[in-house]
Amino acid sequence: MSYQKLITTASALMLMGLYGGACASAAQRAGQGGTRGGTNEVAVSEYRIGPGDVLRIDVWREPDASMAAALVRFDGKLSLPLVGQVDVVGLTPTELQAVLATKYGTIIRDPRVTVMVSTPNNLKVYVIGEVRREGSLRLEAPTTVLQALAESGGVTDYAKRGKIYVLRVVNKKQVRLPFDFNAVLKGSKPEQNVILQPGDTVVVPR
Repeated sequence: MSYQKLITTASALMLMGLYGGACASAAQRAGQGGTRGGTNEVAVSEYRIGPGDVLRIDVWREPDASMAAALVRFDGKLSLPLVGQVDVVGLTPTELQAVLATKYGTIIRDPRVTVMVSTPNNLKVYVIGEVRREGSLRLEAPTTVLQALAESGGVTDYAKRGKIYVLRVVNKKQVRLPFDFNAVLKGSKPEQNVILQPGDTVVVPR
């Protein structure tokens, strides 16, 4: 084999190697994107209904019991035909479906209820305390505690980084989720960097 052919063959093999590496990297990124997509689905399925949301409620073959646009009042209730006032704030759409199926089940045989959030107006979390910009953040995408702190300008020099916590309402009770800023940054407590849910409040004490 001539010297020129040897160089050409080596160059071709090198290009093939680079192409294969690029494909592997692309596949890896796609896999990671799939994981994020899964996280998105979890976040959506755990959406908690809040005041101002507009819901679509369908009861199969029961138009008198269905509502195309049911507004959640600021007292946390819905006014529904046949069953009257229903407390809905803090429930997921799936949980509300079960509640309504039970209520309608007293007057409709085997009701099949579907609940959809047609206009979510409750997609906010709040960051207060020792951050550079206190206030509310709209959840345009799944957002972790660390990301919310970053969007608030970061913590101040006076923040107790190991004492940060998230206030969340679960089953109509307020719970506190700890967040150790430095530990999360070091990767030692990744489970504390939870995805925030609408209505959560991140508290950064001094």
